[in-house]
Amino acid sequence: MNILLLGEYSNVHNTLAKGLRELGHQVTVASDGDGWKEYPRDIDLKREPGGRLSFIWRLLKALPRFRGYDVVQIINPMFLELKAERILPVYRYLRRHNSKIVMGSFGMDYYWVSVNTDKRPLRYSDFNFGDQPRTDAQAELYRKEWIGTPKQRLTETIARDCDGIPACLYEYWVTYNQVSELRSKMRFIPLPIVMPDIYHTSFYGGPLKLFVGISRNRSAYKGTDIMLRAAQALKEKYPDRLELRIAEGVPFDEYQRIMDGSDAILDQLYSYTPSMNSLLAMSKGIIDIGGGEPENYSILGEDELRPIINVEPYEQSVYDTLEQLIMHPERITELKRQSVEYIKRHHDYIKVARQYEQFYSEL
Repeated sequence: MNILLLGEYSNVHNTLAKGLRELGHQVTVASDGDGWKEYPRDIDLKREPGGRLSFIWRLLKALPRFRGYDVVQIINPMFLELKAERILPVYRYLRRHNSKIVMGSFGMDYYWVSVNTDKRPLRYSDFNFGDQPRTDAQAELYRKEWIGTPKQRLTETIARDCDGIPACLYEYWVTYNQVSELRSKMRFIPLPIVMPDIYHTSFYGGPLKLFVGISRNRSAYKGTDIMLRAAQALKEKYPDRLELRIAEGVPFDEYQRIMDGSDAILDQLYSYTPSMNSLLAMSKGIIDIGGGEPENYSILGEDELRPIINVEPYEQSVYDTLEQLIMHPERITELKRQSVEYIKRHHDYIKVARQYEQFYSEL
């Protein structure tokens, strides 16, 4: 197949492209590199600050290269750095000039915001704690951006029109399944990870090396601020048993360099499941402390491995869970081993690419 992957979140499309190419498909990745993270791409769609006209000119020049594909997969309804009302004509162009269109359920969109605000199928999420909506500034901002706006209309239009909707996390899958007219388009497919050449599954003592990656302007929304506070409090309590490694707003290569050699990562307080960053860490033998709810293992059909140290979305839960790991270092080697095995079983980029290949062929 000839496949266009349009847009980028956390290296998902670039990694998926590698797997699909290994299977013999022709794949083009067009994206902005996910902003400052600068992930690789074949067609650069990065928009510089204040460069609206130059970006539109480059986009118009690129449009002829977006024709003639068997499958076009967009990362999100907002797959370009344009206003929603300007993206729709580009989507119509893609629809006219290609065979099948797939919209990823990989992150923020109207259904993620509205369903978790109103129906609340998850015990907790970016937009609710139990029956109560989250009222922090970032959650309220996203509601204003996505509900009753052109972004809502764009999401609904593309979701109804496209041929398929793959969801990369349990949370996104269960959210979209609340929308009856979209259920038949849904497919859960795990995130793809390329296993590194070197990974470490043994712990030889010394302080627990804990990595925390901070996303610009999203720390409170993702709960990183709460996780970091708990870690810093434990660093004061156990200065010789805990080493903190923090990466904030750095390109992907630098992010990985800081992460390498860590024993554990704190990530995604409000998630049921590990993100791309967590999975990348696990592939290196780094223990994920974050989202590892039973539903995560169930949707994967995993009934043996339990490598993720799950936390509830509260600072005390993070503190207590991390303290237990600090006080029981004998657990670390086995959790590292299981982390690597978990990625090999469920997230190997070629295995995931085969699932996408099957999904595309059934459209």
